[in-house]
Amino acid sequence: MDVARTLADARRDARLTQVELARRAGTSQSTLSAYESGAKTPSLGTLQRLLGAAGSRLAVQELPGTAAIEPERQRATSRTLVEVLALAEALPVKHDRVLSYPRLPNPAL
Repeated sequence: MDVARTLADARRDARLTQVELARRAGTSQSTLSAYESGAKTPSLGTLQRLLGAAGSRLAVQELPGTAAIEPERQRATSRTLVEVLALAEALPVKHDRVLSYPRLPNPAL
């Protein structure tokens, strides 16, 4: 979702100026301009408030061709993750007791 474009489109569809929408939403025109230009990103709550002030609302929709992961596949994925984490914990770890680093040139010489 392109937040800047969505916000600007909602404002234009409502036939509002940035000043009018900012006043309705309780923010400044400069902040609204920064959101619409993409210089700043509003929080989800702020985006909902701005869209509501423009007479729009934020909705979540499933994209065509996408489906929720089947429960069996999700369980298999979870088991695999648990196995990978257990394997990672079983790997030996050896830390050097002394930190080695390259010598820096002496600028005084």
